[in-house]
Amino acid sequence: MLAEVKFRSPSAGEIRPWSAGEGVRVARAYEHAGAAAVSVLADGPGFGGSPLLVRRVAEAVSVPVLYKGFVLDSVQVDLAYDVGASLVLLLVRALSDSDLHALVVQIRELGMEPVVEAASSAEVERAVEAGSTIIGVNARNLSTFDVDMIAARDCIARVPAGCVAVFMSGVRSADDFREVARSRADAVLIGEGLMRHEDPGARLSELLGAV
Repeated sequence: MLAEVKFRSPSAGEIRPWSAGEGVRVARAYEHAGAAAVSVLADGPGFGGSPLLVRRVAEAVSVPVLYKGFVLDSVQVDLAYDVGASLVLLLVRALSDSDLHALVVQIRELGMEPVVEAASSAEVERAVEAGSTIIGVNARNLSTFDVDMIAARDCIARVPAGCVAVFMSGVRSADDFREVARSRADAVLIGEGLMRHEDPGARLSELLGAV
């Protein structure tokens, strides 16, 4: 389970009121509840995050931290490293094949691991060709913001057996979680479904106990 610290999104607006120290408090609760990693939004305008928040969470927890932002340039990879991230998100749709491969290589050279997000079978193939070993499939269409869980399950089935497959977005209930657990997914990333709960750590414990 990758549990996400996300205060807002372009599709949902405010998800959880921001307050000083809240991101770190939530991240620690995730770790205590059994999260394998914590995802932190590094984008401010759309998601209420920042590289500084990534740093603060990375300093506060012992599990790997995913730097989640629109990484398009090597400078951003250097920044992710500087703030203590262990994982860096790359969007297939936002990068050419050559840029995707170059960033995958740079991330690994710095001792981190890329999490490459795809939204279609063709993008899964591009992620594999770029050398990705952790491939996420987003159930949310980033153009329309619609969520299609069935299409995402079909897409994640295309991730090769030698790669870690991460189901992203759309999981809000125990039934959703159990359904994803029956798919090809090795892990699931949940943000809004946790952050809207009064106690995100307790909600994470409930979901982990559902399978």
